[in-house]
Amino acid sequence: MGSVRKASAWLGLVDDNEDERYYDDDYSDGTEPGEPWVTDPRVKVASDVAEEKGRRIGTVTPDSFRDARAIGELFREGVPVIMNLTAMDAADAKRVVDFAAGLIFGLRGSIERVSTRVFLLTPANTEIVNGDPAGHRTDGFFNQS
Repeated sequence: MGSVRKASAWLGLVDDNEDERYYDDDYSDGTEPGEPWVTDPRVKVASDVAEEKGRRIGTVTPDSFRDARAIGELFREGVPVIMNLTAMDAADAKRVVDFAAGLIFGLRGSIERVSTRVFLLTPANTEIVNGDPAGHRTDGFFNQS
């Protein structure tokens, strides 16, 4: 028991139920075995809504070609996938890119290079919006005239 809690208990501001607080039999309140533990219940709700509306993006950082299966499984479900191949050696990274190229060809998706060894795989029903400005302004952003 902390010193502030002890002082509050001594003053009678809070109950001194130290034994009840630490030895409560109902500590597993409502969680089933195998159910993921989440600190905030809003996280689960947000995850469910994102899955229902198709607003999920998968990120995969494979260590070897064996991890390509995770990329394929996410992409088959219609989830856009960001592949980060920076942790792989060049030969395996080339094999994963070849695998991804076949995957997007077979499922009519697209692939876009984001940066060196980082690629975005998008399913057929997904539009990539480029963040480039519509036109380059010659007058400058802070034109005072």
